[in-house]
Amino acid sequence: MAQCVQSVQEFLQDSFVPMVAVLCSKEADRVSRKNKLSFPELLRPFCRLLSEGHIRDPNNQLQTVKNLRICVNAVNTNPVSSPAVLSPAQYRQLGEVVSSCQPLEGAAATTFKTGDYNLNLSVTTPWFEAYRESFLQSMPASEHEFLNHYLACLLVVSSTEAVPVEQFLKLSQEQHRIQHSGEYTHPRWFIPNTLKYYVLLHDVSEGDEQRAETVYEDMKQRYGPQGCYLLKINSRAVSAEEDEQIPDPWSQYLHKNNLRYQVSSECTHLCVSEGDSESSCLNSHPLQLEADSSSTSLNEAEMKQVKPDADGVAPVAVGHGSCLTLNDHDRIRQFVQEFTFRGLLPHIEKNIRQLNDQLVSRKGLSRSLFTATKKWFGGGKAPEKSMSEPKSACGLLYPPEAPELQIRKMADLCFLVQHYELAYSCYHTAKKDFLSDQALLYAAGALEMAAVSAFLQGGGARPYPAHYMDTAIQKYRDDCRNMVLAERCALLSAEILKNQGKYSEAATLLIKMTSEDSDLRSALLLEQAAHCFINMRSPMVRKFAFHMILAGHRFSKAGQRKHALRCYSQAMQVYKDRGWSLAEDHINFTIGRQSFTLGQPESAVTAFRQILNDDSRQTATQQAAFLREYLYVHKVKSLPQLPLPCILSAATRVYFGHEPRLAQGEKQAATHVSLDQEYDPELSAMWSRLEEQVVAAANRGVVPIGFQPTQCCLNSQTDNLRQPLAVLEEPIIVEVTFRNPLKVSLALSELSLLWRFSSHLSSSSLREPASEQVTGEVISNEETLLTPVRRSTKSEDPYTVDLVVRGRQDLNIQGPRLNQTKEDKMSVRHGTDRRLDPIITPPMPLMEVFFLHFPSALLCGEIRKAYVEFCNVSAVALCGLRVASTHPHFFTFGSNNPTPSTPTSPASAEHSSAYKTFAATVQPGSVVSEVEVCAQDFSQLSGVIEIPIDGGTLHPGQSVQLPLWLRGPDHEGVHEINFLFYYESTEKGLKVSHRVLRHTVFICASRSLSVQASACRSAAPPHRSSDSMSCDGTLVFVDVENVNTSEGGVREFHIVQVSSSSQRWRLHKYINPDKDKDCKLSSREKAKLCFRATPCTPLPASMDTVEKYTFADLNLGNEQIISSSTPCRDFFFRCCRGLELQQGDKAFVVEDSKQLILEGQLHVALQTIGKEATSLMPKEEAQEMVLLKFKSELPPPVALPPPELSQLIKTNLHYPETFSHGFLQDSLCMVPVTLSLSNCCSAPIEVLIDLRHRSISSESQEFHSLFSWVGQSQYKLLLRPHEVLSLALRACFFRAGVYNLNTARVFAKPAQLSSMSESNQQAASPALIIINST
Repeated sequence: MAQCVQSVQEFLQDSFVPMVAVLCSKEADRVSRKNKLSFPELLRPFCRLLSEGHIRDPNNQLQTVKNLRICVNAVNTNPVSSPAVLSPAQYRQLGEVVSSCQPLEGAAATTFKTGDYNLNLSVTTPWFEAYRESFLQSMPASEHEFLNHYLACLLVVSSTEAVPVEQFLKLSQEQHRIQHSGEYTHPRWFIPNTLKYYVLLHDVSEGDEQRAETVYEDMKQRYGPQGCYLLKINSRAVSAEEDEQIPDPWSQYLHKNNLRYQVSSECTHLCVSEGDSESSCLNSHPLQLEADSSSTSLNEAEMKQVKPDADGVAPVAVGHGSCLTLNDHDRIRQFVQEFTFRGLLPHIEKNIRQLNDQLVSRKGLSRSLFTATKKWFGGGKAPEKSMSEPKSACGLLYPPEAPELQIRKMADLCFLVQHYELAYSCYHTAKKDFLSDQALLYAAGALEMAAVSAFLQGGGARPYPAHYMDTAIQKYRDDCRNMVLAERCALLSAEILKNQGKYSEAATLLIKMTSEDSDLRSALLLEQAAHCFINMRSPMVRKFAFHMILAGHRFSKAGQRKHALRCYSQAMQVYKDRGWSLAEDHINFTIGRQSFTLGQPESAVTAFRQILNDDSRQTATQQAAFLREYLYVHKVKSLPQLPLPCILSAATRVYFGHEPRLAQGEKQAATHVSLDQEYDPELSAMWSRLEEQVVAAANRGVVPIGFQPTQCCLNSQTDNLRQPLAVLEEPIIVEVTFRNPLKVSLALSELSLLWRFSSHLSSSSLREPASEQVTGEVISNEETLLTPVRRSTKSEDPYTVDLVVRGRQDLNIQGPRLNQTKEDKMSVRHGTDRRLDPIITPPMPLMEVFFLHFPSALLCGEIRKAYVEFCNVSAVALCGLRVASTHPHFFTFGSNNPTPSTPTSPASAEHSSAYKTFAATVQPGSVVSEVEVCAQDFSQLSGVIEIPIDGGTLHPGQSVQLPLWLRGPDHEGVHEINFLFYYESTEKGLKVSHRVLRHTVFICASRSLSVQASACRSAAPPHRSSDSMSCDGTLVFVDVENVNTSEGGVREFHIVQVSSSSQRWRLHKYINPDKDKDCKLSSREKAKLCFRATPCTPLPASMDTVEKYTFADLNLGNEQIISSSTPCRDFFFRCCRGLELQQGDKAFVVEDSKQLILEGQLHVALQTIGKEATSLMPKEEAQEMVLLKFKSELPPPVALPPPELSQLIKTNLHYPETFSHGFLQDSLCMVPVTLSLSNCCSAPIEVLIDLRHRSISSESQEFHSLFSWVGQSQYKLLLRPHEVLSLALRACFFRAGVYNLNTARVFAKPAQLSSMSESNQQAASPALIIINST
């Protein structure tokens, strides 16, 4: 606990003092009011005695009374609230007391160092002491104790009364009526024979002193010199002007009372008039018990004095005690001392003796009470239940004459006069009686005071019984439901424990007393518990901070904002920068809110900014509260630096140029580069290689010095050391990545980008864009022109904050960290990043590319005709149009060589054929035509192709559409094909030499036909070489298989033509033994074709240098395809050389209930006689799935079938590894099992499954076999080639154990071999399942 002004002994003594009541006549009250004080208030500063008093105990031992204080209050007969709870007015008074006591502004705090913590803490807590004092004074008197009961009554009469003695008689009768008539329950009196002390109040300034002396002498004759006193006051007039400054000792006492009585406006006083024996009751505040009720009359008088007069001017308030001199102060102090020493202490001593004698005489014993035992007081009581109390042990009510109450009364008297040893004995004795009678409220009070008495004895006579206090608190709080008495007990015990250095026990006690019924009490106790943790021998700093946060929270709920801010600020010293992010968020949020409420906006902004700068782990609701408060604070500021949303500067992307347009109807725009694409370093390197390739082709095979690949979109992974180039009048898109660290949506609107442009001709200047909706962000001082055309906002959710704040954030991009030199590695250095510093160049041409009828799926070798449209959308002409691709054999733009002008066939026109087809004029199977083609006509054999445009230039606004033939890849699957279009400006010498346009397509290729070809000799003369195809009778065999599995709705393939292309050989004739000219292939069907090949006609010697190829076409139908024209010959020159066979085919496809005809060509290159060539890659030739086989150590039995017949079917069981079942509830356990069958060959298989078989092998006998298959026991199935089929089975188990499920027998045979018996398939490894019993 924090340090207190009083010592613990002084605090305990002042908590329980003798109570003295006051009854004043009306005239006496008027005399006191001249000083703006009632008579009890007049005495209050002088109620502490400066000298020692003495009494004698029942054993006639002298006891010294030191530093005694008495409490003087006016009699108040108004009923007070229940002692178990505080009324709302009492809570309000305590809150005002605490709020009025604040730490001084700028007061120096004590530096506290422990470990690595350096804290600035306040040593004292005066607000807690003020609360404690007000709480103890406001406690009403209770029936179970007498400490707050009145011991004496001062009867005050003025000397100006006509007959003062009669007034004394009336006041005495009034006091007797209040105490004994039974009409009033309050105030409570200590003993029936209350001490009455008669005071004659004499006003020196206006009274007759001689008459007062005469009346006083008469009083001494009537009441004795020990029972009366003449008090002279008001030695000076109010208007007297004296230079002497009289101190005001009443202000420190009355200030606290004024706070209490602001909630009450009605005041009544108990005054006795000459003509009326009945007196009214003195009013008191509902929170205040009789101790403070007399001050209300003063407050009322003060309120009347400060009211404005008729002129509307409020009179100047006069200080307290304005009619009193220093001599009057001494007289009042002397009066209190005389009353205490000559009246009150002897009265208490006499009553202690009487009580001791009464208690001893009941059993006829002569020993004093403190040597007696409990059996002396075993009889003579008749406890009864009070009907008004709840029917529980705490409601037990003793009659006034009960010995237990007499013992308690004697103990209280001894405690009030500081005879703690005798008080402890009495409390201890009473405690036993109360506990034996189950009078829990009485027992708790006795335990409480016994513990306090034991502590105040001092000198180590008796250790402090802390368990007494714990028991008392437990009985007050849990049994009696009296939180007021429990709180008082806790306050006393905590001070004692702190004095003994038991801070841990004190903190535990204070924390236990916190509850939801009083936020103010809980806040104060939690704060004191926090101070206990920090004052321990080994300070518990984190516990201190945690409980300070709890205290601040309860202060905030109680409306004590300044105290809440102070608690949170002190706790922040512990949690700051320690990794306690959630705790820091809570503290900063509360500090910000409280600071703003208290008129400290700068502190509020600082606290809220610390919450929102870093990643938060708070819930969405809490973060919404944080953000709402922060935005509200910032609402009055203009363009503040907002911390939200966070800008990821490194993730900023800059895009130069127009974004690619979307598809327009049937037109498909080139994909190029967009902000929606993720950056891929490998893909970027591929585009750089393509660009370098096409640049080299455009510059006669040499890459220019200083060549830099085009970068349309700059990000953190690109090379940003150079300033990028931007074209005049083309947009620059800046994509800024915002990160919202909160779980609350941030609705961003009216986003603007500030920019600055500087030219070479003038100094830097800031310009605003023409559009009001587009402004910008200052990103550099270089040659920059940034115009944002794109912004994004996030949608709202239930936690969207509806406050709108305008702010700005700076965009600073940091380059990559340098790690080259030793200095770079030893320090943190970053390179430059120039992505936001573009250089503006003169206008350049801008081309857009569109594709028409471009397919997304093709059969392998399929030929499809599409169109490409090139548009110049700029004001500058372009030329040098080229294209480079990763798959140059995939497409062709054709050639300018003329083709024979033969009429096209009707079928070709009907089906929009990609070929030039003509009606066949010869018998099928014979050579239709032979054409020689010069290879120089197809010189574009590299990856770069020049695009043929009329004139070679595309003028501004002009567009041209060119045909594009596509051939499906030879390999099935999804193929990514990249195009890079290259073009230049007609103006030379520009900083930007060329521009490129990227396009990426994905083609899904499906299997069509597989072609295998081989050449062999016929009968040849002996002198001919055997390794060449130079014989007149060379045969070419072509095996064609339909490998398409009805993909894409393909029904069948028709082989319409076979062509050859070679410098030395040509196909001569088609040999068909079956005389079946129509070659049709359905799915998985094969055809074998035989051709005769003959040498080509030798060329003249003069033409040997010219490389020419002979194209020979053999049609198998009624149409002829000119293979020497586009696109056949184009794709031929992209394949390997030799005797190349081109097979033309047509696929009949059903799509949307319509039959379509697809055309294509396949290539097979024959190099050597006797060596087979294929159109498929070697990895695709092996189509059979090879099963994984395990080698057995033992050789297989001879009786088993051949391996190829025992591995037709692959089986696999799918089931849970473990299964739990309650066999006690259900004796049968059903487990679902799935049997998977896979056909491993390319033929249909008949399968027979028998579940009735049980394996009797030694391997399976190791596991339980007591299970059955439930349901159908045999299955007969037909599996198509490579088909996978699943069967749902159920296994039934009768008990727990481990089982082998692989007991089914599987037999299979090829479906075509009906006469062959089924072969037993190879069994898989054991399939074990564990059945658990639950």
